[in-house]
Amino acid sequence: MKRLDWLDALRGLAALTVVLFHLSPQVIGNEAHLAVMRHIDLGKTAVLLFFLVSGYVIPMSLERHGDLRRFWVGRLFRVYPAYLVTIALFALLAAAGLLHWPASLRAETGAGLLAHVTMMPDLVGVRGVVRVFWTLTYEMVFYLVAAGLFAWRWHRHSAWFAVALALTAWLSLPDALLGNTPGGRRVLAAVLALGMLLILTLVLLGRDKPAGALGIGFVLVPALNGHPTAAGTVKSSSQALLLLAVMFAGTVIYRWQHGQSGRVASLTALTVVAVSLVGAQWTQRNWLANTCAVATIFLIAYVLRHRPMPRALTGLGRISYSLYLLHVVVLFLLPRIIPDGGTRPAPIALLTGLAYLIAVLGLAALTYRIVEQPGQELGRRLMHKIDTYRAPRPNPATQRAATRTRRDENTRESV
Repeated sequence: MKRLDWLDALRGLAALTVVLFHLSPQVIGNEAHLAVMRHIDLGKTAVLLFFLVSGYVIPMSLERHGDLRRFWVGRLFRVYPAYLVTIALFALLAAAGLLHWPASLRAETGAGLLAHVTMMPDLVGVRGVVRVFWTLTYEMVFYLVAAGLFAWRWHRHSAWFAVALALTAWLSLPDALLGNTPGGRRVLAAVLALGMLLILTLVLLGRDKPAGALGIGFVLVPALNGHPTAAGTVKSSSQALLLLAVMFAGTVIYRWQHGQSGRVASLTALTVVAVSLVGAQWTQRNWLANTCAVATIFLIAYVLRHRPMPRALTGLGRISYSLYLLHVVVLFLLPRIIPDGGTRPAPIALLTGLAYLIAVLGLAALTYRIVEQPGQELGRRLMHKIDTYRAPRPNPATQRAATRTRRDENTRESV
């Protein structure tokens, strides 16, 4: 059993839950789908679970690499290949007349293009090419902030950051301070793109602390512009900060497990995040059920982390990123194949759903094999070339002296 199978199992469960949540209106009908949502929103539950797992994994990745260059090369070649393929597939289907670009992208193409370069359409206020891209916005902000904290050696104080984000979410924050006009959104998208480019340039030049300071500064965008337009999925700046707090809660669990954070501080931080997730959004339904479900699922997996995990879930976990990105693209085509699927007889609806699952799982497995894995391998080769280029060239005289020393030592050993 691999040491981190339990995290793959959680990813697999979260990805499958999102797919089934989006599929359910086509299988059980809108009325039954909405009846379930009155009790628990399984889509939000799965996203929160994804965020909690990301918060646990990213500090592990940072510390394993031990270097921001390695971290960022690894991250970018991990997330961008499948992301770009998803956009390309959507564009191909749109060109064929099978899909249509979101209205906000058609209206604000410049801002939308720049926002997709940084993976931050939700904070700019334009709809992602695929709706599920909104979660990548907060993943990217978390990468920037977490890497910034690592650069300043503040990364082991995760409990403080989780608490600060959760408590700030109780305040009355502006939702569209930076992007409440089309011109403002273009400027914001350009600033975010230039900011990310500057951070990556500084990291490659070995200027980690300036890069880290800029990365930490990205937290101001969700704090001040969490819901700039109706095209945004997140409903407020407070909710945006809470999503980041959930990721930092995952980091708190990682720190606590590895003895880098005390029990009292960790439990306090986790409690504050959980209470804030519900209390600061008391006007929005289902958050109590969502929070309790995520906490329970993660706790069960954590307790069982040393036991073998179901191979089906760990396999889903490995392809979960491609599955998450691509399943909606295929789902858009389903009504063209089976119109009014939710009103069809149950056997037809179930067979349609089963055929859809087989198709998206096959597509995700294929994308993982021919896009994600080669992308990650390319990142590793690029990092090796960067390391080779950065390595100091040996002084010829020093190299000859070292060779003579090794020869003398070998002679003495042979005698």
